[in-house]
Amino acid sequence: MKPPILIDDSWEKQLPAWLHSAPVVSNWPLFTLAAETKKLVIPTDFHGLLTPDFLPSIHFMPHQIEAARTVMEEMNGTAILADEVGLGKTIEAGLILKEYMLRGLVSRTLILTPASLVNQWAKELRDKCKIYALVQKKKPDWSWNGVQIASIDSAKQPKYADAIANTMFDMVIIDEAHRLKNPATLNYQFVRRLMKTYCLLLTATPVQNNVDELFHLVSLLKPGHFGNSESFNNRFKKGKRSIHDQDAFKELLQKVMIRNKRDEMDRQPIKRCVETIRITPSKEEKAFYDSLAYLKEDVPNAMTLLTLQREACSSKYAALSTIQKLTGQKCEKVALLAEQINMNSKAEKALAIMREHPEKTIVFTQYRATQRYLEHYFRENGLLAVSFQGNFKKGKKDWMVELFKGPAQVFIATESGSEGLNLQFCRRLINFDLPWNPMKLEQRIGRIHRLGQVQDVHIYHLAYEQTVEDRMLTLLHEKIHLFQSAIGKLDDILEENWVEEHLHDAFHHSKSIREWEIKVHNLTAALE
Repeated sequence: MKPPILIDDSWEKQLPAWLHSAPVVSNWPLFTLAAETKKLVIPTDFHGLLTPDFLPSIHFMPHQIEAARTVMEEMNGTAILADEVGLGKTIEAGLILKEYMLRGLVSRTLILTPASLVNQWAKELRDKCKIYALVQKKKPDWSWNGVQIASIDSAKQPKYADAIANTMFDMVIIDEAHRLKNPATLNYQFVRRLMKTYCLLLTATPVQNNVDELFHLVSLLKPGHFGNSESFNNRFKKGKRSIHDQDAFKELLQKVMIRNKRDEMDRQPIKRCVETIRITPSKEEKAFYDSLAYLKEDVPNAMTLLTLQREACSSKYAALSTIQKLTGQKCEKVALLAEQINMNSKAEKALAIMREHPEKTIVFTQYRATQRYLEHYFRENGLLAVSFQGNFKKGKKDWMVELFKGPAQVFIATESGSEGLNLQFCRRLINFDLPWNPMKLEQRIGRIHRLGQVQDVHIYHLAYEQTVEDRMLTLLHEKIHLFQSAIGKLDDILEENWVEEHLHDAFHHSKSIREWEIKVHNLTAALE
């Protein structure tokens, strides 16, 4: 059966009327003159950059200049900018955008970021690149022919998505692009629909859990670069986080991704001074922690118990928020033990550190309950502390940062609220509890160990002795020296990715706490 062929000849009727109403286009001498005029203002030489001379008062770092040159001369304006946290990816993207604008190749530009970073992007582009962008808010105008910035959550809304997808952009820039790692998400599907000539994806962590994330990210940027999913798996995928035929993989990856690391910078690096502090829990804290093991029959699985133990290592309030959701007589007894805890030994140690070094300090925790407790505890003990959360509105976030720049000594944050924060005016950070994903830990430290920091940074890791976090800290810190310098190497999926793979397997696939401990011990032994 042959499909029917429909012939649309309506253009024949419309063409004469259109030509009649468009005298400039239909007038060959005027068209030629316009084309020649356009050529005069567009630089024909793509070697070297125009922006540094155009903005002589702005100082761009050598690695930013080189990244911009590479993207323009070798990558045709389509790249993943994956510098480590704090090396200035926003400025790199702005520099590339400015270059294309100066050459007359880019006008209509869409920049998509998390909502918390929209205004920060506008400020950075204005101050560092003299690019004045329209911030799209309540009544967006997607037909704007200049640079526009919007939150991706706003842009993907059904009432806007089609209008944006039907607009041809000269350049699209996506910040925090690791959020696009899952092709099944609405964010991924929306970005894939965008029509653009040039595209930049920015992320400090192109790989967080497995190499599929990198495949999907590259496929979004440059479809077919790694082939389809099946050919990629057959040729390169060795495991969830491992690669074989590394030379070929590196060669392909380097054609679309630029990654600068601090230890590769020519300038004298800012030192990262790390101190791991193991704390002896009080008698009440130890009794509470040990009692959690008796909940084995009352929790859904071993991982829930492990999560409870991690929460207890943060604060009784974090653990109680989970215990209260469980049922059973044992849970009530454990909750009573928690109520008997009158002091938090970690909080006392954190307070002692800040009194010994009376300067601005960031305290990170994974748990909101702990965050609320610490804010109250520090204030009770004479330290002005402010909390920062991802669900704060833009004005309140800015206010919290300004308070920290001013009178406040302590800034208490969670991962959800810290993305994109530039706090390099501070040089001390306390990890009150530790994430087990090394990339999340690096993002924490990157809030202060970043471009613009002029002093050595001091990091303190707090852990209770003889607990689950103590054993994990031993693995990450003492065996692979993660916190000193290996983080930059660990996140390179071509080098030591198997460590993260084993950590992930130990946490998610152990049927008991004992099995988890054995797996961690075996990994520790393998690293020695």
